[in-house]
Amino acid sequence: MIDPGIEDSARDKLADEVRKQIDSGGSLKHEDSWGMRKLAYEIRQRTEADYRWMRFEASPELLDQLNHNLKIADGVLRFRIFRVDPRAPVIAPPASGAPAAAKREAPAS
Repeated sequence: MIDPGIEDSARDKLADEVRKQIDSGGSLKHEDSWGMRKLAYEIRQRTEADYRWMRFEASPELLDQLNHNLKIADGVLRFRIFRVDPRAPVIAPPASGAPAAAKREAPAS
């Protein structure tokens, strides 16, 4: 999740640097930009973030390097690295916005 308070070009540059790191010692399988999304709770006085999602294969050394670099990178609000079964399907981004409320009928009187 990237800080929306920085310029679009800076957010793209940050994602590009991560992509280059992955390509240097691993293999990027899928990348997706989920765009601006509302956060479940405030992080560093931000209520939304630019979500970027990358699926890749990497060595443990590259994972350690990515973990370190993302912790200290300006503009990164939060990140998570998960181990995923390579046979698992690529997920689609969740729908933005709240689900539509179901209409209720007024009780008959």
